[in-house]
Amino acid sequence: MSRAGQPNETSGLLAGVAAFVTWGLVPLYWKLLSYVSATEILAHRFVWTWLFMILLLSWQTRWPEVMANVRSRRTAIFCAASGVAIAINWFVFIWAVNADHVLETSLGYYMTPLVNVIFGAVFLRERLTRLQLISVLLAAGAVGFLTLSFGKFPWIALTLCFSFGLYGLLRKVSGAAAIPGQFLETTVILPIALVFLIWLGTKAQGHFGLSVSGSLLLASTGIVTAVPLIWFAYAARNLPLTTLGFLQYLSPSCTFVLGIFVFHEPLRRAQLITFIVIWAALAIFTADMLARWRTSKLIGLQPVEM
Repeated sequence: MSRAGQPNETSGLLAGVAAFVTWGLVPLYWKLLSYVSATEILAHRFVWTWLFMILLLSWQTRWPEVMANVRSRRTAIFCAASGVAIAINWFVFIWAVNADHVLETSLGYYMTPLVNVIFGAVFLRERLTRLQLISVLLAAGAVGFLTLSFGKFPWIALTLCFSFGLYGLLRKVSGAAAIPGQFLETTVILPIALVFLIWLGTKAQGHFGLSVSGSLLLASTGIVTAVPLIWFAYAARNLPLTTLGFLQYLSPSCTFVLGIFVFHEPLRRAQLITFIVIWAALAIFTADMLARWRTSKLIGLQPVEM
């Protein structure tokens, strides 16, 4: 890369690290709201994110992008579907953190890159390389082992990785940029969230307004949601995909450390074996990704015949 491009890459790297570390440490934030139900937190998250997005879109004068996306029936439908997918992901994650299943959320996000490969092969007709197939089979074997060892299906991890994988697929095919797309997603869920919060208010069961600290935490869900997304969008524009691919492992790694050393969740032998197999699968996956990236770079350096 040229010297002129280095500052952007450096700031992109800092933004990417900030985004993924924030996502990895966000269980600390949800634990502060453990006295609030996951459904109420989710509703507040959509409302306050929607308001934050209005301010952001106005500041960046990007409303024409939003209107263009609304006029595109295809984009609007896919954004609506991705809104449902991310709602499921957010709900399960918040519930799992406050129900002391932080380690399983970490496992789910470690498996997300492998699920993305599966979705690419199934829905986008992308061919699996031999190493990618081995990685997917290893991950499937690890999930099967964990299920047999515990006698319980790891539904939290699988729901998180498949819902987030589906979210990424829907956003990819929607064609909407990160911030306008996020606004449309939250707009789709907003009426349901508002109705639910109003219903809680009529039953005197809502937590907003009961205390200053609790109300500020609930209102901050919009910032907690939107700011890492902005960092991620900036990083995606200024970093190679391989670098971004490595950074994505920061998030589940931070969550894994939190689960063990901060929340003191037990790491049973079966879980440890499962994590080791998943890490091995990710190592194979990453090695394959690097090899193909280097090959493409070498091809790009070959002289082109005119």
